[in-house]
Amino acid sequence: MERELPGVAAVTDRGHRHHRNEDFFAVAEGTLPDGSPAVLAIVCDGVSSASRPDDASAAASGVAARSLLAALPGGTHPQRAMHDAILAAAKSVNALAAAPNQAQQHDPYRQQNAPACTFVGAVVGGGLLVIGWVGDSRAYWVPDDRSAPAVRLTEDDSWAAQMVANNLMSEAEAYADDRAHAITGWLGADAYELEPHTASFKPDGPGVVVVCTDGLWNYAEAAEQLAAVLPGDAHDRPLHSARTLVAHALAGGGHDNVTVAVVPFPAPSGRAGSA
Repeated sequence: MERELPGVAAVTDRGHRHHRNEDFFAVAEGTLPDGSPAVLAIVCDGVSSASRPDDASAAASGVAARSLLAALPGGTHPQRAMHDAILAAAKSVNALAAAPNQAQQHDPYRQQNAPACTFVGAVVGGGLLVIGWVGDSRAYWVPDDRSAPAVRLTEDDSWAAQMVANNLMSEAEAYADDRAHAITGWLGADAYELEPHTASFKPDGPGVVVVCTDGLWNYAEAAEQLAAVLPGDAHDRPLHSARTLVAHALAGGGHDNVTVAVVPFPAPSGRAGSA
């Protein structure tokens, strides 16, 4: 599935190994109070060991996008709007556990525990870049000036990240461990206390935000690796760039679902309409 709007594009692919796509994305254009455009992308990765992971990621991405589109024109600061959108997304995933889908009783692939997913989102508008996340889906900043460094904007809620943060292992050691990708934060009724992460940035030049699931970053983990794969004209051709990144993951093995959104910064000029 792909979608392209003037200021954002996203692509998702089932990959080579999974029987279904448990990722989902939402992209949209809204407005800030002064009428200037705000562009958003939400990417969610269903937790395969949970029940109905595809439903969880679809619910979370859709609810978060609608929450942001409602909050931003009213003057809510984008970082606060992102925080609230994550809480709304979590509530929507929790509700799935309270209303089980009858189909899961007849589907051998549907587990019987609470639906769950990761979350990462980006909002670009008003000269500001806002990121929000829970889990191990990521956002990267890649400047148009490739002589400047690309940067990962998120920190994983994962076993490996915890080991590195506590100086118990080097990054190479932690990510080589079988437990590396065990997540320590997610959206779902059986999650630990939810702690939405948000951050705001004011880039000093144009570039793109790449929002993705681990189906991509497993094949381009470091920011400089991802930047090396991203086409140089990503700012002007976000859909082509998202397709290129997905193709890179598939060529590397495609062991997981792959979802990528590319959001140019700054947002395109001109009044945007919601989508």
